[in-house]
Amino acid sequence: MQNPIIAALDVPDAARALALAEQLAPAVGAFKIGKELFVAEGPDIVRRVRDTGASVFLDLKFHDIPNTVAKAVASAARLDVQMLTIHASGGTEMLRAAQAAADEAEHTPLILGVTVLTSMDETDLAEIGIEKNPAQQVQHLATLATAAGLKGLVCSPMEIAPLRKILPDDIQLITPGIRPANSDTGDQKRIMTPAEAINAGASWLVIGRPICGAENPRAAAEAILESLAGLAK
Repeated sequence: MQNPIIAALDVPDAARALALAEQLAPAVGAFKIGKELFVAEGPDIVRRVRDTGASVFLDLKFHDIPNTVAKAVASAARLDVQMLTIHASGGTEMLRAAQAAADEAEHTPLILGVTVLTSMDETDLAEIGIEKNPAQQVQHLATLATAAGLKGLVCSPMEIAPLRKILPDDIQLITPGIRPANSDTGDQKRIMTPAEAINAGASWLVIGRPICGAENPRAAAEAILESLAGLAK
């Protein structure tokens, strides 16, 4: 099994991000660079993390008109990122434009359709006019995204098993909302332990605070990886 851990570099500056990347690189499969770090440091932080030899998951969740998203995907691909996110709720035309831009790139990233944010529950969806519950909305958006050609999705751990029943086997499922046993849940509402998520069918686990906020981040990552030993992915 490949190392499925994506360590989320949810820190405000390059110095802390690179220190974590150097420490954690041998113990994780990739690093997530999200909005906080990217806005603070710009595209150069992607290049510097890639220079360590690590894979990068660029989590900017593009959601705009199709042409704008396609151009953003092309720019991200030129940074040689391995994965990047777009909102599946942007619709079929936007999804197809993003995938086409990725396919045309020299280094083709895995485009991941974000379904329902793990901080949202049924009440939150109802507030914005969506009558489906989270599981129903995730399945709806997952079907839409894969029909548009995407090969990966972001979903909460709670939706992994239902999606595995309706999606092709080659679709990669990336799951935030991962918390080792006895850790703080933070602002996540639909969570699961690393082993539970892998057993359910997750391809990748996005883990932030339990690793990067630990007293010894490398030891925390290694402990999580050890907990996954022998599990099928």
